[in-house]
Amino acid sequence: MQRDKIKEGNIDLSSPFRGTGSKRVSIQGFEGSFHQVAAEQFYGKNTEVICCATFKEVVKIAADKKQSDGGIMAIENSIAGSILPNYNLLLKGNLKIVGEIYLQIKQNLLVNPGVSLDDIREVHSHPMAIQQCFGFLDKYNWKLVETEDTALSAKHVHQHKSKHIAAIASKLAADLYNLEIIAPNIHTLKSNYTRFLVLQRQDIVNEIAGADKASINFFTDHSKGSLAKVLTKIADEGINLSKLQSMPIPGSDFKYSFHADMEFDTVEQFKKVIKKIEALTDGLSVLGIYKNGKINNTN
Repeated sequence: MQRDKIKEGNIDLSSPFRGTGSKRVSIQGFEGSFHQVAAEQFYGKNTEVICCATFKEVVKIAADKKQSDGGIMAIENSIAGSILPNYNLLLKGNLKIVGEIYLQIKQNLLVNPGVSLDDIREVHSHPMAIQQCFGFLDKYNWKLVETEDTALSAKHVHQHKSKHIAAIASKLAADLYNLEIIAPNIHTLKSNYTRFLVLQRQDIVNEIAGADKASINFFTDHSKGSLAKVLTKIADEGINLSKLQSMPIPGSDFKYSFHADMEFDTVEQFKKVIKKIEALTDGLSVLGIYKNGKINNTN
C-alpha cells in the first residue's frame, strides 16, 4: 500500500523524493527536515520517509503495519528542553522505543545557484531556526520571514527560483532541492542537539543485542517519600538515571507520572531493578529497551 500524500489543511506533504530502502518510517515535517536526517542516520541513506504534519500522525502511521515499518520522533532538545506532548503520545501508542539518535542541529544559509550574499533581501525559515542564527543574521539588513518548517522554506526557494530569498535549513535540504550553501553552520550556539526516538510496533520488536538503556513510565500512590523510595532502589542497583521527567496524569487532581531513562550494564541488571520497583509503584510500563545513542556531529 502506497501513501503518496499526507495533508494537513491546505498543506501538501507529498514526497517527490521516495526512497528505495527496506525501511519506511514516518517523520514529522517535510523532506529535508532534521527528522529525515535522523532517520537516515539510523537506517541508512535509502530510508523512505512518510512526511506527517503532526507528531500525533507520526505515531498513528508508525503503528500501522500497512503504511510503515515504524517512526522517528523528536523527544528533547539540549537548548529548548523536552517536548512534553510526545511523552503522552508514547504512552498512548502501541509502540516501543528500539533506538535513539542524538543529532547536532547545524543550520545553513541556502540559496539558488549563482546567488551572492549581496543579492539576498529576505531570509525564510522556522522561528526557532531564525532565533538560533541571530548572531549571524544581525550582521545583515535582511527581512526575516517566519515559516512553518525549515525544509519547506528551502523547497519554496528552489521552486520560485528566487534570486533575492534565502532559507535557513539542513545540508540535506540543500542536496534535495539543488540549493547552494552560501554560509554553513550559521547557528550561534554550536552545542545544540536534538534527541530522536526510533519507534516500532510492539508485535515486531525483538530483543536488541547489547542493549544498555531503557525508558519506563511509572506512578506512585503519592504518599510521602514514595518517589524517593523508587529512585533509591534504582541507585542501589548501580543504574544511572539519565533522565527523570514528571508529567500530569490526564483527568487526575494534580497527580503525576514519571518518565525515566535508565542506563545499565546488562539487561538482567535492568530487569532485576524493575522487579524491585514494581512493588513500590501503582503502575509501571517499560517503553523500550535499546542501545544508548551516541553524539553525532557529522550531519
